[in-house]
Amino acid sequence: MSKTVEFFFDLGSPASYLAWTQLPALCARHDAQLVYRPMLLGGVFQATGNASPVTVPAKARHVLVDLQRYAKRYGVTLAFPPGFPINTLNLMRATTAVQVFQPERLQAFLAAVFPTLWEQQRNLGDLGELAAVLQQTGFDPEQIQAWCADAQVKEALKAVTEQAVRRGVFGAPTCFVGEQMFFGQDRLEFVAEALA
Repeated sequence: MSKTVEFFFDLGSPASYLAWTQLPALCARHDAQLVYRPMLLGGVFQATGNASPVTVPAKARHVLVDLQRYAKRYGVTLAFPPGFPINTLNLMRATTAVQVFQPERLQAFLAAVFPTLWEQQRNLGDLGELAAVLQQTGFDPEQIQAWCADAQVKEALKAVTEQAVRRGVFGAPTCFVGEQMFFGQDRLEFVAEALA
């Protein structure tokens, strides 16, 4: 399996969620490895001068309709959690912590948190909510919270975020096939073409 898709994402991005629902099957069809690159979208926005489309009222109306169109096309639920957009610093540190200390459980972690945010509408930016979800899905919330404070985890999340910016990332999700960059869940057909 020499082909890879690097998936730069933030759990608080609805477009990242939509891409995540499709990428494993897309990669399997093309015999490609899916490489997860959790980044802090707020850090990307700060470094690039970009902002969430929901902060621009005219754009927000269109984007929210478009995201629902893609959810329907993909056959998945997309429902926004309260308080969106949420602060994902702790959530992305938790994702990075699982990737660093329990990499074999990263897919199970994402399968627990992505739908909880975007289908069940639970605000996982809230530490209590996140702890409850981790507990329910077989993760140790105290262990993960301790890992979130670990310097190695903080540095790993910062490094991936900085790497994303250096490579031209300005939002989430962003996929790379080699050096070809594809921004947004609406570019997955181009990801498939690059793999083919």
